[in-house]
Amino acid sequence: YVSVFLFLSTIMNTVSTVTHYSVPEEMEEGSVVANLATDLGLDVKTLSKRKMRVDVVGNKKYLDINKDTGELFILERIDREFLCPSKTTSCFLKLDATIENPIRMFNIEVEIIDINDNAPHFRRGTMHLDISESSPIGERFSLNNAADPDVGTNSVKNYHLSSSEHFALEIQTGRDGTKFADLILKKALDREQQAVHNLTLTAVDGGVPTRTGTASIIVRVLDVNDNAPSFEKDRYIVDVMENSPIGSLVIKLNATDLDEGSNSDIVYSYSLYTSERTQNMFNLNPENGEIRVKEMINYEDIKLYEMEIIAADRGQNSLSGQCKLTIQVTDMNDNHPEISIKSFQSPIKENEQIDTVIAVVSVSDKDSGDNGVVDLHIPDNMPFKLRESSDNYYELVVSEPLDREKVPEYDITFTVTDRGSPPLSDNETMTLELLDVNDNVPQFPQSFSTIRVMENNAPGALLSSLTAFDPDLHENQYLVYFILEKEIANTSMSMLFSINPENGNLYALKTFDYEIEKEFLFHIEARDSGSPPLSSNVTVHIIIVDQNDNAPVIVSPWRAHGSVVEEKIPRSTDKGSLVAKVIALDTDSVHNSRITYQFLQVTDATLFSLDQYNGEIRTMRMFSYRDPRHQRLVVVAKDNGEPALSATVTIKLSTVETAVKAYSDMTEVPLEYDIFSDLNLYLVIGLGSVSFLLLITILVTIVLKCQKPKPSKAAPPCRNSVISERNSTIADSTLVSNDAYWYSLFLAETRKGKLVVRQPVPKGSRYIVSSIPRGTGVTDTSDSAASTLQV
Repeated sequence: YVSVFLFLSTIMNTVSTVTHYSVPEEMEEGSVVANLATDLGLDVKTLSKRKMRVDVVGNKKYLDINKDTGELFILERIDREFLCPSKTTSCFLKLDATIENPIRMFNIEVEIIDINDNAPHFRRGTMHLDISESSPIGERFSLNNAADPDVGTNSVKNYHLSSSEHFALEIQTGRDGTKFADLILKKALDREQQAVHNLTLTAVDGGVPTRTGTASIIVRVLDVNDNAPSFEKDRYIVDVMENSPIGSLVIKLNATDLDEGSNSDIVYSYSLYTSERTQNMFNLNPENGEIRVKEMINYEDIKLYEMEIIAADRGQNSLSGQCKLTIQVTDMNDNHPEISIKSFQSPIKENEQIDTVIAVVSVSDKDSGDNGVVDLHIPDNMPFKLRESSDNYYELVVSEPLDREKVPEYDITFTVTDRGSPPLSDNETMTLELLDVNDNVPQFPQSFSTIRVMENNAPGALLSSLTAFDPDLHENQYLVYFILEKEIANTSMSMLFSINPENGNLYALKTFDYEIEKEFLFHIEARDSGSPPLSSNVTVHIIIVDQNDNAPVIVSPWRAHGSVVEEKIPRSTDKGSLVAKVIALDTDSVHNSRITYQFLQVTDATLFSLDQYNGEIRTMRMFSYRDPRHQRLVVVAKDNGEPALSATVTIKLSTVETAVKAYSDMTEVPLEYDIFSDLNLYLVIGLGSVSFLLLITILVTIVLKCQKPKPSKAAPPCRNSVISERNSTIADSTLVSNDAYWYSLFLAETRKGKLVVRQPVPKGSRYIVSSIPRGTGVTDTSDSAASTLQV
């Protein structure tokens, strides 16, 4: 709240009583001025009843009375500057307070006290002054004053000027107390140094806190012609080429004048010291100072021209400056250098020695000085270099080894260039051809070639094309192919294979059998027709690929071709007893020799079962009196080839009433039974023939093995390893192999009346093959003698 000062003056006469109050302007609405009832001596409780009111004197009602409390309060914000527009010292608001019963009237006078609520302001925010740079120091320039609606100490009291070395401020007070400011020049102005001065004028009032207002002063310095034109240099020296085209620019002189307007417009002219001949040779543009060639310049006539140029401004009192210009005529390089090929040798061999001279070249130039000095060069990316032999004579020699296969010929460009400015040059191109020499060995795409050949191939079939490449030319490029001789088992490679000497096509001369020959390793040589000839070879690895061309052979139970095997078993045989075992061999590779067994025909399918992997025939139940005494079983053995091949055997089982002890599947003791009963003479002859052929095969194989290189430390597993391993004892002890050796061993032992079986051994040991003496029936075998062969 602002302090309220109460001035109470009571006149004893009731009608003429005047009550004085003073309040500051801008008080908030509702602010209490004074308790009017108390000041007038009225009872507050009777104000409403006596209808006390305050009448407005004027258009606005700024004050009102609270009839409950008798307080006089601000009804509307009071602006002293609006209420009293004229800048008078005092401002009063007059009111009439009326009360009835009895009627009384009171005169109230409220003085509105000014506060500093307005800042000084200038009528124009920017003031422009134009002052000549020739104005004397101390000259005064009037400025617009600032206005402040407030009165008294709250009005404008002072002015401040921003920092300036050329201007100062002087404050003056008018008769009515108004403050004015004048701008005083305290330092001479120079437009060329500073054309515009930007100042800030600040007006400050006397209120607390103070308020300020600012205005910008822009002083533009007016120019006077006080600067003469000047050139960048006092003397210029330029070179001009002889025979320069007429109108070509020699130099453009540029004089500057720091003044502005007409005081800075410059006109160029020759001085009296410039000769008439020089003025006729060169043209001077008076507007822009350009000097151009006016007539043809000849270096042999005059080599040097001197002139003096004047630059004058167009001011009222014209000022001028001058400079000297020397023009030197430069000799023109107008003769091209010449090149002459004295000797050139082409073609040459690609194996020419380094530093061999190929060509002799001479150069010349009719100009003098640097224009007559010439340089000769060839491209950098060539295996040649230039060697100076005498004055202006050069030799072209070999600098690097040549290779016709990379670059068959070179286009050598001799370029001669003088040292003139700009340089002139000439060139001449010669083609150098290279002759081929036999310096490249024929090359195969690979040093080792593997070729897979299917067995049973047709004689003369194309196996592969082994082609080598020779980058040489003509006879050095023509290749002939040979098979390097190598004998295997007294058989030459040329008897097995043939190669076309012209194109390297490799042919087979015979039909190969995988079961006899599995691979061949030899070399093929490619030889060119050069002198001397060069050659290289490739190692050829022929791998014979197996075909499924051998059907399985049933070796157990043995029977003559087309005959039926007859077996006898006790009728009291238990369920799961071994009846017979079919064993088949296949001489093909491991994949094609995997054999499976299955019934082709069976009298009673519920009586017997056949293991498809080991060929064991077992009873599925015991015989009954309803079962016939004779059972006919047809078993087919099928290999794993494509297409599959097979063999069949027919077994005729007869049941007998003899009581025989049955053996379980886990019995480790060899079994004896008659598998070769009633053999006839044809069977003996067939077995003998097959045994003889297999024996010959084994001997040949041993000879071939002896001729092969020493094997590695760890020999790979045998291709024809035993592949049938089942859970039953017979399956674990029965030999199933398609190797010829096992086949002959089986025949040899069975002819002695023994069945060959394999006894189980500890893991990691080799196989043990046992031969068991034949018997006419199944007996206790715990003490049976058996010969054992360890493999």
